[in-house]
Amino acid sequence: MPHIVHVAVQTPAHSAVGELLSYSCDEALPPGTLVRVPLGKRELLGVVWEAPATPDAIPDGVELRGIAAVLRGIEPLSLGWRRLVSFAAHYYQRSLGEIAVTALPPQLRDMTPEQLARRLAPPKAAKSGKSRKAKTEEGIEKAAIDTPPPPDTPLLALSAEQAAVFTQIEQNPGPFLLYGSTGSGKTEVYLRAVQAVLDANPEAQALVMVPEINLTPQLEQRFIARFVPQYGQDAVVSMHSGMTHPQRLKSWLAAHTGRARIVLGTRMAIFASLQQLALIVVDEEHDASYKQQEGARYSARDLAIWRARDSGSKVILGSATPSLESWHASDPEVGRYLRLAMPSRIGSASLPRVRLVDMSQQPRRAVFSPPLIEAITERVRRGEQSLILLNRRGFAPVLFCADCNWKSDCPHCSAHQVFHKGDRTLRCHHCGFTQRVPFVCPGCGNPDILPLGKGTEQLQEELERLLRNVQRPDGDPARVARIDADTTKAKGSLAEQLAQVHAGDVDVLVGTQMVAKGHDFRRITLVAAVQPDSALYSSDYRAPERLFCLLMQAAGRAGRDAQYVQAQGSHPEMWIQTHEPQNAVYTALRKHDYPAFARRQLQERLDAGMPPYAFQAIVRADARSQEAAQGFLAAATQVARDAGLPYLDEVFIYPPIPMAVQRVANVERAQMLLEAGNRSALLRFLNAWQQYLHWLRARPEHKALVRWLVDVDPLSI
Repeated sequence: MPHIVHVAVQTPAHSAVGELLSYSCDEALPPGTLVRVPLGKRELLGVVWEAPATPDAIPDGVELRGIAAVLRGIEPLSLGWRRLVSFAAHYYQRSLGEIAVTALPPQLRDMTPEQLARRLAPPKAAKSGKSRKAKTEEGIEKAAIDTPPPPDTPLLALSAEQAAVFTQIEQNPGPFLLYGSTGSGKTEVYLRAVQAVLDANPEAQALVMVPEINLTPQLEQRFIARFVPQYGQDAVVSMHSGMTHPQRLKSWLAAHTGRARIVLGTRMAIFASLQQLALIVVDEEHDASYKQQEGARYSARDLAIWRARDSGSKVILGSATPSLESWHASDPEVGRYLRLAMPSRIGSASLPRVRLVDMSQQPRRAVFSPPLIEAITERVRRGEQSLILLNRRGFAPVLFCADCNWKSDCPHCSAHQVFHKGDRTLRCHHCGFTQRVPFVCPGCGNPDILPLGKGTEQLQEELERLLRNVQRPDGDPARVARIDADTTKAKGSLAEQLAQVHAGDVDVLVGTQMVAKGHDFRRITLVAAVQPDSALYSSDYRAPERLFCLLMQAAGRAGRDAQYVQAQGSHPEMWIQTHEPQNAVYTALRKHDYPAFARRQLQERLDAGMPPYAFQAIVRADARSQEAAQGFLAAATQVARDAGLPYLDEVFIYPPIPMAVQRVANVERAQMLLEAGNRSALLRFLNAWQQYLHWLRARPEHKALVRWLVDVDPLSI
């Protein structure tokens, strides 16, 4: 007799298709089994799930479609993994199948059982008469297999602060917030914590997450050096979107089967299938990159807390500038996290001295103040390195005509096209539209169109001009390099450029936030932020927090090697060029006083009723016109009130407004903020509201609507 099997399938977003689809199968399949199922005219990967508590009755005369194939050879996904997926789907208002299937490797989603069997099969014995190419490939594979593991890395002696923190981690269940200054040795604590759980259980696994892809190789090298000699070549694997599909599948299988003891990855790694998870580390936990901004808008950091609690694992959140939500949760009076502090740098290294340059007292239109150029020149002549931070790539944010006020606006977005001088293009950083720079103003024919504002490309050019007569100790001219999203497009280019910096081939590095955190630059003694003030005037209440974190993280790149600084007779410095030197953000930064900054910000948030003292969600609508987008949101509010949805009296719904960049790729965007003093009330209201939003979307009066989505715990408004 056929069995009814319930399967989670990635159905179209907001299609109103049920959480689980029912199929027939000749055998009873355990939950977690991977299957291929028909859906319409397609065949998709699905995950067998537990039967719903109240399954829908199958109408008489309706015959269920059968399972197309079972992907044998892969053990069913664990109950813990399925519970994580269910929680994420429920909390972030997405379909179960969307979360479940997108959490699996892309290559696995398209595999037939035959392809999977070939992938899992052991390599065949070599045959005689092979081609020269085959012999060469075999030799490469054999060499890779026979390559001896890296030598054991001697354990570094822990500082008193590191030892005290490690003892606390061993003796308490957590969750832990490791608040350690830049250069305090947080990574060594992570390594010791991982070592402890692996030693305690021969099957235990650890998950270590970083916010950016470019930080993974650096951390990977340290973990490989520490653990591969002890646990073998497959002990450490990585997971991030920069890997090829075969690489991602290989890492996923190693983690799923338990061969990999340690998984290093970005936010996607939170959904790694780890059957024996014992420890989760979230490095730079404050970083906004942990929040997915497309599709399912989940927070990997928050899911790490939930997964650790559900699986009985320990979790360590680490940062020199914790998010205000985590800092509040670690307040002894709140007591959700145990706060561990490491305020000192390793050895005799000191934190950089912060110097504020009042740009209102400098020459007009100066990109770099004379004192800063003098300080950079001094560093170059001594063979030291400097880092210049500007969080805006390109040459200039906009081209401008003074005669007719024409600006290089994007024709498809309500944003400017950025001028990129290197390839003489105007590029929209929202929709990607690119065109050549016009020879004359398109509005009036004026040949004198000017760049307004500064980008990293312009800063590099200006520094090369100002330092053209400055020589390094070897007599060569000063070398200025730039690292941003434009210079790192080619595969391997970022690693190559970072290697040049580490080798000392670069004297002054200009970059965006991608070089301001996580990197262990040993020769940088000066960091300068050129135009940071724009964040002070932002309407986003999180802007001061982001600015403080970015600047403090950037400052942490200076003076990390105490022996080098001492040998040079130098001292690390952080320069900030600002028109607001008395601002509280800069006042706290000068003292490296994150607790004071956090205290002030949390009080302001408490007074204003903002997170973490309130809970928010955003409902966004994209449509062919702004009127249609806001009309859908207004109608959704009215439907909620007419239906008397539960917890409506505890949720405040703000009127719909255009988004900051209201048009992208010819689609108008509007948003509506929801706020509640209770997280449970907000989530229950959203869950009850879902069916009405689906119903409203299908109404003929909203045919101009392109899509709608819900963002729970948004990071920007």
